[in-house]
Amino acid sequence: MFQCDVGDVPLEEVFTAARETTEATDDVWNFAVELARGAWLAHSELDAFITRYAAGWTLERMANADRNLLRLALYEIIYRDDIPQSVSINEAVELAKRYSTADSAKFINGILGSFVRERGNSGKPIEPPSAED
Repeated sequence: MFQCDVGDVPLEEVFTAARETTEATDDVWNFAVELARGAWLAHSELDAFITRYAAGWTLERMANADRNLLRLALYEIIYRDDIPQSVSINEAVELAKRYSTADSAKFINGILGSFVRERGNSGKPIEPPSAED
């Protein structure tokens, strides 16, 4: 997703190049591709949520890694009932600690936590923000 977002590389091209260098099993690879493809295809909707909860921040101002970690985690939270919300949040926070800026983990945790609190325990998706929000 990062390469698609920052380098404007087509998603399938990214997958082809990455598969040649990864040692992931087929099951792990297929799961990762499914998540990345889903998050990338839904990124416009996910970006609307990110913008809503990232008070004072535009998408362009965010670190590239943060923006894409948020997209992936929100995709998991909204569309993947098989992945607990807490796991999605924790993985995004841990990846931010490893691959982004010093403040990224708190930033990502805050946005995802706000989303989950508003969404509630019902598991029902909240409406994407309109252009007026």
